[in-house]
Amino acid sequence: MSLLEIENLSLTIGDTPILKEIELSVAPGEIMGLVGESGSGKSMTALTVMRLLPHAARATGRVTFDGIDILAATEDQMCALRGDDIGMVFQEPMTALNPVKTIGEQVAEGIRWHTRASRADAEERARKMLDRVGLPSAKFPLSRYPHELSGGQRQRVVIAIACALKPKLLIADEPTTALDVVLQAQILDLLRDLVAESRMGLLLISHDLAVVTEMADRITILRHGEVMEAGDTASTLSGQLHPYTRQLAQASMHVPARAKPHLVGTDQPLLQVEGITRDYPGRRTSLFRRAPAIRAVDDVSLSMAPGQSVALVGRSGCGKSTLARMILALDRPSSGAIRFRGEAITGKSEAELKPARRDMQVVFQDPYGSFDPRQKVEKLVAEPLHVLEKKPTRAESREMVAHALHEVGLDQRDMDKYPHEFSGGQRQRLSIARAIITRPKLVVADEPVSALDVSIRAQILDLFAGLNQKLGIAYLFITHDLTVARAITDEVLVMHEGKIVERGKTNDVLDHPQSEAARALVAAAPDLHRAIAKRMQEQG
Repeated sequence: MSLLEIENLSLTIGDTPILKEIELSVAPGEIMGLVGESGSGKSMTALTVMRLLPHAARATGRVTFDGIDILAATEDQMCALRGDDIGMVFQEPMTALNPVKTIGEQVAEGIRWHTRASRADAEERARKMLDRVGLPSAKFPLSRYPHELSGGQRQRVVIAIACALKPKLLIADEPTTALDVVLQAQILDLLRDLVAESRMGLLLISHDLAVVTEMADRITILRHGEVMEAGDTASTLSGQLHPYTRQLAQASMHVPARAKPHLVGTDQPLLQVEGITRDYPGRRTSLFRRAPAIRAVDDVSLSMAPGQSVALVGRSGCGKSTLARMILALDRPSSGAIRFRGEAITGKSEAELKPARRDMQVVFQDPYGSFDPRQKVEKLVAEPLHVLEKKPTRAESREMVAHALHEVGLDQRDMDKYPHEFSGGQRQRLSIARAIITRPKLVVADEPVSALDVSIRAQILDLFAGLNQKLGIAYLFITHDLTVARAITDEVLVMHEGKIVERGKTNDVLDHPQSEAARALVAAAPDLHRAIAKRMQEQG
């Protein structure tokens, strides 16, 4: 008998249809993968099960959990179910956690609410659960606050909250989207263990087919609120009977067509980093004492030729973004030198940096967060034009913005829209348009596709490859996604604990990693072909 049974579920918000006749079930001890692109209705399906829908939402059909009719349940009944019998891991841990409460309070809160345990008992159970998810008391006391933890550690706290009462059903909404591959593998192993330990049902929501293939027993593929295909994971993804399943699988493994890089003037490197070190002061342990300084970047040297595409890969917290900020002259190194186009940029004032700033731009991980939501696209994309020697007129600026939008596949009419009127992939295109409008020689892209759907990611990678060929832009890709590194770069630098521990041609490093850090990354990276083959083998 199924633990969760969804039959003929339709959902509208106002007059807009969101879900259309969804059929889905999860049995005890089973992992069901729910796959689809942004806007396909994955999260809305989960929120319907939790009855956390917007006020104007109207659901019809039948949703049964452990014999209880969810759509007909009262709010009191749902309050008893949420957290106790049904747990949910939300996509963004920082917004799911309360910033003013300690992690101990937040894990213990649900335990106290549902079991009426004393504060001491609830905290003891919270401590055991945090130990269980890999946050031991020696390093992570209950008194820690969310902002004192990394993204992966916060995600573990969210899992601890969701699993504290050993729910019968756990809904995990994109639980590993922003995590590095090693941490992602650890979180997935943890979820797998929790399912095995208590025969918990797991509804795993993701747009990453490789992750779902490794984890799920069965899979349901959504598009525009409708089920396209459903069934056993291995046979569904190996057969790919539905065109949309085939499209998703091809997009997951997409490699842009790239000609051999034309490196102009390779005698003179575009970027030289020589022995860069960055130290940050340690936390104050008392009024008169401070912990030793933290070395974020440790004696790093690298060089890039014009038009070259280089990946900087490594685990979260290894120093990748700190190094990028110093290359962009947004942070000053403690020691060492950085040369751009042969000129030193370390230790210079903002006025002296202006010529260099014309030729370097950045594409941020979160495009929405990097835009002022009150400004229109025309003004946002034109922002870098202030560094040009000759300030363009309003008409010239408008023409340059229109040209940049055209180059990234957007329309001139988009100039008069606001950022919220675009999808995630379109916002990333706007971010790239802003970066290329000054015709830079170097673009630093910090996790530019980590939160995008596989089909949008394929389009953005094609766009990067096309601009590299057309404009000769050099890229420094900061990423933990090795499939991106393999698809779009000529060379790879592997960073670990502030140091570059391995470097070389992309395929050489990723096919034959030499350092322990590189081997760990390659081993943990999800691979769709490998995952399908493993599933088929398990089924005999």
